[in-house]
Amino acid sequence: MMRDMSSLCIAGVDEAGRGPVIGPLVIAGIVVKEEHSEALVEWGVRDSKDLTRRKREALELSIRRIALQVEVMEISAAEIDTRRSAKRSLNDLEAEWMAIILQHLQWDVAYVDAADVVAERYGRTIQARLETEKTIVSEHKADQNYPVVAAASILAKVRRDRRISELHNRYGDFGSGYPSDPLTRRFLREWIAKYGTFPEIVRHSWETARKILATRRQQTLP
Repeated sequence: MMRDMSSLCIAGVDEAGRGPVIGPLVIAGIVVKEEHSEALVEWGVRDSKDLTRRKREALELSIRRIALQVEVMEISAAEIDTRRSAKRSLNDLEAEWMAIILQHLQWDVAYVDAADVVAERYGRTIQARLETEKTIVSEHKADQNYPVVAAASILAKVRRDRRISELHNRYGDFGSGYPSDPLTRRFLREWIAKYGTFPEIVRHSWETARKILATRRQQTLP
C-alpha cells in the first residue's frame, strides 16, 4: 500500500555565520509535516538573507508553532579554531555538525544546504556519519528551493543575531563580524593594539585575524 506523502516528516538543516571572523557558527534543524510546506511559503518564509531582522523574528514564532521538532546548535569561535587546527576543513566540520543535528531529530526525508562544491558528496558525507538509509537531499541554494530549509536558515540567523547583540553589549560594537565590514576590522586592530591578543569570540584561524596579528607583531619588532 502506497504511503500518503502528506504524512511525511521532512527535516531542513541550514547554518548562519559560516563566514564571519567574529562570533559563533549556528546550525539549525527543523522537522515539519510535508503538508506544512505550503504554509511556510504563504507566510513568506525564504532565505534568511533576503529578510529584515524584524521579519525573521516574526517568522521564527510562526515556524516554531508548526514545527514538530527544532534543534539549534552553536559552535564557538574557539571550537572552530581547535577543530581546524587539526587540519579539518570547514566543509567537513559543517557536515559533521549537521549530522549531529539530524541525529536529534525524527524525520523521513532531510534537506540540507550543501557547503561542498559537489552537493551530492556533501549529502553522502552526512549520510555516512548517520549510518542511515533515509533520504538526504543535499543541494546548493537549498534555502531558496525548499521552504523547510529556508525555515531552518531563519532559525539559525535569529539565534546568531541575538548572540551578536549580546557580544556587542559585552565587547563593544564590532559591526557584523564579517571580514568585509570596516567596523569589524577596526575593532580587531584596536583590540590587538590594546591587549596584544584577540578575545575568545574571534576566530583566530581566519585569514583576516592572522593578517592583523602579523601586522601588529611587525610593528612592535625592535
